[in-house]
This record gives sequence, C-alpha cells and structure tokens, in this order.
Amino acid sequence: MKRIGPRVLFFFLFAGLAPSLFSQAILGNPVWSIKASVLVIPEDNGLEGDPMPILGSFGVSATHALMERLFLETSLDLYSTHYGFPDNAKWPYPYAEENRSTRVIGFVLGFQGVYRQELSPSVWFRAFGGLAADMRLCLIAGGLEGADKDAASTETSRTASYFWGKGRWIFPTAGLGMDFAASQKFLLGFDLRAWFPLYKLWSGEDLPAAEGWRFAAGLRFTFR
Repeated sequence: MKRIGPRVLFFFLFAGLAPSLFSQAILGNPVWSIKASVLVIPEDNGLEGDPMPILGSFGVSATHALMERLFLETSLDLYSTHYGFPDNAKWPYPYAEENRSTRVIGFVLGFQGVYRQELSPSVWFRAFGGLAADMRLCLIAGGLEGADKDAASTETSRTASYFWGKGRWIFPTAGLGMDFAASQKFLLGFDLRAWFPLYKLWSGEDLPAAEGWRFAAGLRFTFR
C-alpha cells in the first residue's frame, strides 16, 4: 500500500476533529448527532466503468443554535469505494472490486445553515444548505501484486491529482429532514441530501450530466 506521510495523517486527523473543535471552541457546546446513510454516486460512462456505486456512509455532526429557528451545523461523513483511471480515460471511473486500482476514502466535511420548524411538540422539520469539502484519500487498492500493483500506482497518482485539481473537492450541499422525539434525551430522524458538482462550471471538461453528483438518504440519531 502506498506510504502515507505524517502531514497527510495530521490533515485527515484534523478533518475528523474539525466539527468538535469548531463548535466547542468558537460557538460553545453543540448538540451532537450520529448518522448512517445510503450514498449514491451516479455515473454515465457506458461500458468503460462499472455500475454506479451505492455505498454505506457514516457520519457525525455538531449543531449550534444561532437564533430561535436557525442553526449552524458542522459535519463529517465517511465513505469508501474503488476507482480506476486507465490510460484511455479522461477522468477516474468508479470500478467494482475485481477491477480496482485505487481505494478512495472520502472525508466529507460540511458547514451548513439549518432552518428548523416545529410541526408538533414531538415532530420537527429541517431544511439545510451550505458547502462541503470532499477530502479524498487515494490509496493503491489492497491485494494487488507485481505488474498490477505498478499499474495501480500510476492510476492512483492520476486519480489523486484529478480529484484535488481545479476545485473538484468543493461541493455545495442541500437537504431536508425530519426529527421525532424518541425519548426525553434522544431524537430519531431521517435526512435526504444532495451534493452539487460546482466545479463543472469552470473545469472545462465535457463530462456526462450525471458525473459529480451525490445523493444520500439515511437515519439520524440526535442527543438532545
């Protein structure tokens, strides 16, 4: 597996701690939530790529009240999937495990404003939007040897350069959700979220319409 330098490890460690550091040091004690979602990454590369990834995603968020119905939320979501970047390709394609060259681990750090409306004493509606940064860690896929590993090393370097170039890590995000009082101490809710490929406005690439979008649906558990 490709060696990870100490600066890279520190960067991703900071990304994982960012919601806690930001909320507690600047805004005070937040309300915490944990999330589990199904993440869909659409693609339309014909026979070049494998079917679009449908993944499990897990996350945590910290929410701080700004006004009666307005909140600021910081969040971190994690996912992992495989990509390939063959010589004849202009961008990385999602690949099934048997065709893998690169393991991509996504650390999606989000900052969003939240509007919350009480529908009843035990039900709340949420609408939210903001910006997210998909800080993708690209590693040579495990289990490869010899010439396959050498080719995967080249593809992994190209994949990392692509994802980190031209602002392709910036994603505006928006979503809707509802929360229900499960007890005096907990809320059980669900979220529908979307991430928008803003970079397509300036990257100058002739990409398929589906490329770059993300959609997720999942459950949310909030400590009141």
